[in-house]
Parts: sequence; C-alpha cells; structure tokens
Amino acid sequence: MAARTRTRSRIRARNRTGAGTATRTGTIAVLGAGCAIAGFFVLGILLGPAAIIFGWLAMGRSWRGGKSIPAVVAVILGAIDTVIAVLWLAQ
Repeated sequence: MAARTRTRSRIRARNRTGAGTATRTGTIAVLGAGCAIAGFFVLGILLGPAAIIFGWLAMGRSWRGGKSIPAVVAVILGAIDTVIAVLWLAQ
C-alpha cells in the first residue's frame, strides 16, 4: 500500500511542475519587457541588464526554436537601454 502512495505522489508532482512552465516563461518575458521599457525612464543601468537576464531566461537560454515576442523584445530593448545608460554615465 505504501508503494502505491509514493508512485501516485510522484506522478502528481511531475504533472504539477510541467503544467505551469509556459505560464511562468510568459510571466518572466513580460517582466523583462516591463523592465526594459521602464529602464528608458529611470535606473537604466540596473533595469537594462535585468531585462536582458529575464528575456534570456524566458527564451530558454538559447536563440534557437520558437521564442515569445516579449522575451526577444526584453533582450533587445534591455541591450539598447544598457548601452544608452553607459554612454550617459560616461559623459
């Protein structure tokens, strides 16, 4: 009887972790895009790299395969934001 309980709990645990992966990836992508857009107005030196990291994590740490648009936007705008902030600080 104890063996059945362990097997069922493992199956349930696997299903729970796999079901929300797409939702978490979308949330991270939107968070990264929000950081990138907000970085143009305040704290670009901090929010730009944060947007790049969030976008990269949302893309699955690679450039291959289907990507969500907010993740790519987060990486690109985060890079632009970081460059602008560094140039502004260099003046």
